[in-house]
Amino acid sequence: MNPTAPLAERMRPNVLDDLVGQEHLTGKGSILRKSIEQGNIPSMILWGPPGVGKTTIANIIAHALSVPYFQLSAISSGVKDVREIIEAAKETSKAILFIDEIHRFNKGQQDALLGAVEKGIITLIGATTENPSFEVNSALLSRCQVYVLKALQEKDLIELLHQAISKDEVLQQYKIELTETEALLNISGGDARKLLNLLELIASPNPSKGGTLKQTFIITDELVMNVAQKKIALYDKQGEQHYDIISAFIKSMRGSDPNGAVYWLARMIEGGEDVKFIARRMLIFASEDIGNANPNALLLANASFDAVSKIGYPESRIILSQCATYLASSVKSNAAVVAIMEAQKAVQQNGDLPVPLHIRNAPTKLMKDLDYGKNYQYSHLGEGNFIEQEYLPEKLIGTAFYKPGNNARENELRKFLKERWKGKYNY
Repeated sequence: MNPTAPLAERMRPNVLDDLVGQEHLTGKGSILRKSIEQGNIPSMILWGPPGVGKTTIANIIAHALSVPYFQLSAISSGVKDVREIIEAAKETSKAILFIDEIHRFNKGQQDALLGAVEKGIITLIGATTENPSFEVNSALLSRCQVYVLKALQEKDLIELLHQAISKDEVLQQYKIELTETEALLNISGGDARKLLNLLELIASPNPSKGGTLKQTFIITDELVMNVAQKKIALYDKQGEQHYDIISAFIKSMRGSDPNGAVYWLARMIEGGEDVKFIARRMLIFASEDIGNANPNALLLANASFDAVSKIGYPESRIILSQCATYLASSVKSNAAVVAIMEAQKAVQQNGDLPVPLHIRNAPTKLMKDLDYGKNYQYSHLGEGNFIEQEYLPEKLIGTAFYKPGNNARENELRKFLKERWKGKYNY
């Protein structure tokens, strides 16, 4: 191991038994451990916060299988790089391609992977901090298993610290007493990479002040804070604070506080947060937390996303502020998200219930002979463009998934639906 490499890299394990955390995926009898032990690795997407082991798991898999291993960063790589690796992989029996931050690949770049993944030329391991349902196109996602990595627990992080102090060849040259850990844990925010590199930053001799290899470091919370305030950024776009501040931003808008929303927005802007990330979260919020209570919110959020994608910082901060304060000041409803969650639950519990015959499509004579579309009534022929008929599978008749919220706009929708369905659904 290169002694000049960062501590987090020096401590990266090569076997599963040395991995700290993620027992649900890599512990005894777990699904991923079985796949590795059997040498039968599916293409996969590893989804989780920064510094929880995504790159490490890919590294362990490559060591366990002893196959050619290629690595790309989606930040700096393009289709040309992907194609070159695929061509190189064709010369081998099996190869692994690890793509860090795969969510940053656009559709064209992701599509370039499809054929090679489908044919087994490469086994793809993608790492992402973003929900792959939104950031990885469906064709590629359908060819991969998605494994969710959990945030590391306090006990895991403390174990990592003790392992580094006792096992790392560089740190073994010093006498390190770990008397307090709260500041280390808080500043690293659950990010193991950041934690270890912060430990190394603190436990480094300063030759200008007479530091030597035999130096003793007594690590206290006060020492950690003093060093951290001087040498590390107040906002880490890839660390835990990234998640804490976006959470505060969303909750401020949900709580109808434009002041809190614009403050946390300013924190993200000053920290250089990705303008599209902020706009994307507001776009989701407009539907999830406002929905039909104010349909204009989604229109404004979508327009804002489009606008900031074109112009970027610094001018985009004004557009972000306009949208955030509007969303925070808008009437709220989560009826849409509740509706789809309840409907998905019904699908999961009841499976693929048959579509009622009268609302099936009947493009062929055979289908018509089987009563597809029989007795369907075209709604626009009825009074007020409505004819009562059944649209749900028989087992779910009368189930109201969508229940309008208690606000002016959705109260109008409730009144409309009550008049149409006359007590069939509980509105």
